[in-house]
Amino acid sequence: MTVARRVGLLLSVLLLGAPTVPLRAQVNAASGAPPNIVLILTDDVGYGDIGSYGSRDIRTPNIDRLARGGVRLTDFYASPQCTPTRAALISGRYQQRVSLERALGSAGAWLRTGLPANGSTLPRLLKNAGYTTGLVGKWHLGYLPEYSPNTHGFDYFYGFLAGYIDFYTHTRGGDGLPDLYENGVAVSDSGYMTDLITSRAVRFIEKNAAQPFFLEVAYNAAHWPFQRPGHPTRAANNARFQGPDDSLPATRADYIAMLEHADGGVGTIMATLKQRGLDKNTLVIFTNDNGGEWLSNNAPLFHRKDTLWEGGIRVPAIFWWPSVLPAGRTANTPGITMDLTATVLTAARTLVPANFEGRDLVPMLAGRTSAATLAERPLFWRIDTRDRQQRAVRRGRWKLLVDGDDQLLFDLPRDIGERHDVAASHPAVVRELQALLTAWEADVDAEATRTGRK
Repeated sequence: MTVARRVGLLLSVLLLGAPTVPLRAQVNAASGAPPNIVLILTDDVGYGDIGSYGSRDIRTPNIDRLARGGVRLTDFYASPQCTPTRAALISGRYQQRVSLERALGSAGAWLRTGLPANGSTLPRLLKNAGYTTGLVGKWHLGYLPEYSPNTHGFDYFYGFLAGYIDFYTHTRGGDGLPDLYENGVAVSDSGYMTDLITSRAVRFIEKNAAQPFFLEVAYNAAHWPFQRPGHPTRAANNARFQGPDDSLPATRADYIAMLEHADGGVGTIMATLKQRGLDKNTLVIFTNDNGGEWLSNNAPLFHRKDTLWEGGIRVPAIFWWPSVLPAGRTANTPGITMDLTATVLTAARTLVPANFEGRDLVPMLAGRTSAATLAERPLFWRIDTRDRQQRAVRRGRWKLLVDGDDQLLFDLPRDIGERHDVAASHPAVVRELQALLTAWEADVDAEATRTGRK
């Protein structure tokens, strides 16, 4: 057997894992009805900007309450940008397979691409299983009707299609057009976008309290434009990026106000679940779509969004499910976006397609199964643009970062800030991880080519 063949077989086993447990949810039979599921995503929030992850200047009492009542993951990963993470979430597979490795722009050719609705995406599978499905907030997976949230299986959609909009006028960057929709119909609502998202989330929960539902709450806070609540005229053109060299730069105070307001929205959603008597049998997941921007605090991680350093891809993740998960637990087993997909489907007692690449995390989070298998599977990332070429793989304690022509190896449990390259002392590890990374790239690129996406 050739080396390439052996690496390919090893990669398949590590990616998919051994089928040692049924794919249907292992939920306590006494729980009766399948759980409601609420997935809350913030946008461009730093790893160290949540209280339970070490923040000292931002108050996030509602998100922290989820951590105290559930399980907090220290080593959870997204992608380095918005669209790729959302593509992995909805498809359950690496975004490279559908060539959505970069954030979609909102002008020109970007307006003609998106995530294909193939009949087996997350909301469609849940809908087929009897769930009422809703998305409020950011989509960022395509502008044409064939790429819309409703086409993918969301019964209800209220929000915007672009990567960012003005929080007050609800116009998008790029072409400056209005970008607020309800089930494919343009709407014109007044109000701060975070508040509109929260109020529509509450309305969805109240309307569907009598039946199992899945609700994705995709806040655009704290993505730029850095507009704090109550200050709609902070800049002459609020839909633009305000960097540190700007004539009117945004401030950390703006960012803090935006994130704290989103935390208040989380509190309102949780209060609604309790008032409706849904809190005991609802799985709530909180996470973020990529590393923080320049106003964020990603400490103790290095760098930020748009890179494959830990600060660009490691994000907060909290799982709260009182009837199933223990309170106040911390887990350091690595996880990735597609695990959310598999976890949600399994919790909903829905079969997970065999080609999905995530794993159900609930048995590990609940302490029912060992974390060893999950810990040793490889996780992969890639940035391949004109301005930056990076590739990375993490397996267990080791992370290989290929930055241009440089191969950097980090022992993450000992060096979370990625300050000490140990490639010289562990060349065998570098070779092994590089072989896995090469095989993974060949695999995802071959599929994208076969399906005409590349």
